[in-house]
Amino acid sequence: MIIETVNQFRRFHSKFKSEDCIVIPIFSDTNLHPQENTLSLLYISFIDGKDYMLPFSHSETINLDISYLDKLNSDNKKYTFNKKELLHAIHLKNVIDVNLQYYMEYNVPLNVDDISTLTHNFFNNKFYNRNNLNSIIPTMKHLEYCRKLSNELKKHINLPVHEYYNNDVLNNLQYIESNGLKTLNDIVFSEYNLYTSTGRPSNRFGGVNFAALNKKDGSRKPYISRFGTKGMLVELDYDAYHLRLIGNLIGYEFPKGSVHEHMAKFYGCDYKESKNRSFKYLYGRIPIEVVQMNPFFSKVHDYINEIWSGYKKEDFITSNIYSKKIYRKNLSNMNKNKLFNYLIQLTETENNMRMLTDLISHLKEFKYESKLVLYSYDSFLFDFNMNDGTRFLNAVKSIIEQLGKYPTKVSKGTNYHNMEDITEKLA
Repeated sequence: MIIETVNQFRRFHSKFKSEDCIVIPIFSDTNLHPQENTLSLLYISFIDGKDYMLPFSHSETINLDISYLDKLNSDNKKYTFNKKELLHAIHLKNVIDVNLQYYMEYNVPLNVDDISTLTHNFFNNKFYNRNNLNSIIPTMKHLEYCRKLSNELKKHINLPVHEYYNNDVLNNLQYIESNGLKTLNDIVFSEYNLYTSTGRPSNRFGGVNFAALNKKDGSRKPYISRFGTKGMLVELDYDAYHLRLIGNLIGYEFPKGSVHEHMAKFYGCDYKESKNRSFKYLYGRIPIEVVQMNPFFSKVHDYINEIWSGYKKEDFITSNIYSKKIYRKNLSNMNKNKLFNYLIQLTETENNMRMLTDLISHLKEFKYESKLVLYSYDSFLFDFNMNDGTRFLNAVKSIIEQLGKYPTKVSKGTNYHNMEDITEKLA
């Protein structure tokens, strides 16, 4: 049924409040990021098979007022294919991302590329340059597509739900996406993809790889503060992050100060060479002479053998923070060093997400004007409003550093390319 009247919605809503369902948003323009899009249709299918279409911006229907979405924030379970995308359109409680649960079980995302209709293919091929194309594709064809996707999702809704990933991780990434980044011309939006082999999110949208914006080629120059003369960009970078993460895992306590200078004492070299050697050994082979003379890498060597032995015995390893299982059946061409690298990248991601849960909660509680606009592995970029003052910067720095466990370097700039180190000023 297509819900077009108050009475129809009232009857539908009575069922909706009390039953679990599949929810699929249809945005007006498939070329736009969901944050800057409009919701054309909302498809809802109940587990008993009854389904409904709520129109909000479609040429064929009597459209409901967008305020009707607020009435859908009930306690029933709502399964969807892409929770982040759905939350850009409507903030709902108790949403379960089926694609995420599939990925947690099989280490690959659910493949729905073949789910389409001939009509969708025709319109997308012939009118690919037209705006809001989904608003003119016939409603019944959207219904056909949604039923196919819903049937696929229903096959997997009984997979275990990983609460931390489904709630904390996806919500954190959606929050960052929703803030956007200001450029010389407009606000642009990034899109995090969690479904990678290691679990470390990639981040690209609209032809831009936000996770790999080059520091040297000028590709960062267009990114500026949305607050004009009252704002600037501020970035916090973890210092020697992976070494400190690994030290925490293996029980090796680095002294205060520079990790790379500490390691240089064992290598007998300068800071730059020390940094290069440490990363070479971490992501390649650790020579036996390094194991013998460097107590950190001695512990790393033992840890690598320990997790490799457990992996072969149990056919999986478990992440250290959110207890995500990496199954042997889902990985190919694995060796002990590669497994270690997978686990460290996953530990990095989970530690970031645990911290971001606290940080975002703080940002919301104090209602700062400044915005967290980008997260890239070991760095966090803020569009800083000067009205928030050093109180904001000190609070953010404290949360990101996690009680001093992971020190950061802080830089500021009028654009993302020309950034000046201000770490000492915040000390």
